[in-house]
Amino acid sequence: MQIIKSIESRIYTIRGERVMLDFDLASLYEVETRVLNQAVKRNIKRFPEDFMFQLTKQEFENLKFQIDNNQSMSSQIVMTYSTKRPNIALPYAFTEQGVAMLSGVLKSDKAINMNIAIMRAFVDIRKILLKQSNINDQLTEIKERIGEHDVQLNELYDAMENLIDEKIAQLKWKDRERIGFKIKE
Repeated sequence: MQIIKSIESRIYTIRGERVMLDFDLASLYEVETRVLNQAVKRNIKRFPEDFMFQLTKQEFENLKFQIDNNQSMSSQIVMTYSTKRPNIALPYAFTEQGVAMLSGVLKSDKAINMNIAIMRAFVDIRKILLKQSNINDQLTEIKERIGEHDVQLNELYDAMENLIDEKIAQLKWKDRERIGFKIKE
């Protein structure tokens, strides 16, 4: 379970896709990033753009701010992708399908076991998102009901104010000073 939590912390949302970066995958598979990328390039036909894409400089800069919150990850990025070297390659992002395809490219026992754990992490995240979607639907329904109740409560308050105004008017009419002939008893 701990490994799945570790993997989940390495799944990012980029371009609307949940992805893992090449250096994170390489560390999980216990290979160098260069070796992972070479294996992918030898099998590039297995990785269309919806399975793998290279980050732009802007995306990578934005992502570094997210990762800097996690200290252990930031040191890895600095070592792997130093910005002091101007011609450094930008990382590749692998979607869930791309990570699944890696299992056919990297055939070590460690890679196979890690791929199984990664797939489980993606499934866990999908379950969480489905639950959130369900909660959002329920909240929307509650808001609509509350809105209807507000209208009904306002109508009740108006009716109560009208009743109170009528009672006050009746009391004033009964308590008015009578004019005309008065009979003494």
